[in-house]
Amino acid sequence: MTKGKSRQEVYTLLVQVGRKAGDGLPEGATGAALICYASGVDEDEAVRETVAILKQADLAPLDVTGYGTAEERIAEGHEIGDEERGLMQRALDENAVIVAQLTPFFDDA
Repeated sequence: MTKGKSRQEVYTLLVQVGRKAGDGLPEGATGAALICYASGVDEDEAVRETVAILKQADLAPLDVTGYGTAEERIAEGHEIGDEERGLMQRALDENAVIVAQLTPFFDDA
């Protein structure tokens, strides 16, 4: 009897990162927000994988907010365009974490 693989889903995550040497963020940035699409059998797994990959990329994850699967987001009234769906499908196909957007933070001081 073979063990069946659990069904992977793609979760939308907002990750806030701080500064770390070699992080590649723009000079003067205090951190950044990243929109990621991550595959996992549940949201906890998607968060763990995302944090691990961002740490490997020399980023310093501080906080992760999960927005659920595409179906959950649509049920909450979110609109999901073709480009976003394509990135989600890529995350699923490649069992990967896709960083869709990075927005650096700067102090206004």
